Amino acid sequence: FDGRTIMDSDNVLNLERVPRSMVIVGAGVIGMEYASMFAALGSKITVVEKRAGMLDFCDVEVIESLKYHLRDLAVTFRFGETVAAVEHHPGGTLTVLESGKKIPADTVMYSAGRQGLTDELDLDKAGLSADPRGRIKVDENYRTEVPHIYAVGDVIGFPALAATSMEQGRTAAYHAFGEPVHPMHDLQPIGIYTIPEISFIGRTEDQLTEECVPFEVGISRYRELARGQIIGDSHGMLKLLVSPDDRKLLGVHCFGTGATELIHIGQSVMGCGGTVDYLVDAVFNYPTLAESYKVAALDATNKIRQIDRLRD
Repeated sequence: FDGRTIMDSDNVLNLERVPRSMVIVGAGVIGMEYASMFAALGSKITVVEKRAGMLDFCDVEVIESLKYHLRDLAVTFRFGETVAAVEHHPGGTLTVLESGKKIPADTVMYSAGRQGLTDELDLDKAGLSADPRGRIKVDENYRTEVPHIYAVGDVIGFPALAATSMEQGRTAAYHAFGEPVHPMHDLQPIGIYTIPEISFIGRTEDQLTEECVPFEVGISRYRELARGQIIGDSHGMLKLLVSPDDRKLLGVHCFGTGATELIHIGQSVMGCGGTVDYLVDAVFNYPTLAESYKVAALDATNKIRQIDRLRD
């Protein structure tokens, strides 16, 4: 790493100009955020990822929408590929893949993800240990195997986000001092600042299917909303996963402008034990993107109603 042509996600911030082309190694959260950012600035981006896909903890349809949008910006994906070498030349870099492909670019950025620097903490002296990825095991109150030691944030692994890490710290501090605390482990939103943004809370369709939990899907697309047309976002969407039995929300997935803001409406409804009917009955300002909740709720309830009619 020379910090100028071969860099990581820290020294990429020191670039003095937007590169004409860039290879990004790693299709995790950081890699995809920078890929979309530089693609929006006009760089020709190639993403190299050894796995078969990207952001596999997100909703499949949302990720497909992001890939479609990025391909529109001439982003190339090389999934199932591994970097064998990176050659530095006066005119730029040449990334050589194990498959033999060669990718010329101005710069290469490695974004293999972040992890806590637990190997520098002498954990064994405190009676602690970490797994091969440097993660410390904790319980639901973030207490480690040593009862008076707590761990939060990057050192315990996913999601390793600022908001969730701060909440983990608050929960741990309350518990350590014997104060009552009611953490909402299952209602912590995930926000990914790609362009467009991704945000979700609750479970995905794949998770519900694996758990044999019945659900119906309600979808609203920004292009069908007045506000979506005003802001020119034709890619955005909101998806509600609804239980047909008690009509509660099982998951909310958003892709598009303001996704990380919109998700909190779904978070509040889920946290208060509300049902999809609340969103159907609620009046939303017009024109807003928040209206997407009402449209998606109507879509879901119409599907549930069709099933109920067949049963009657």
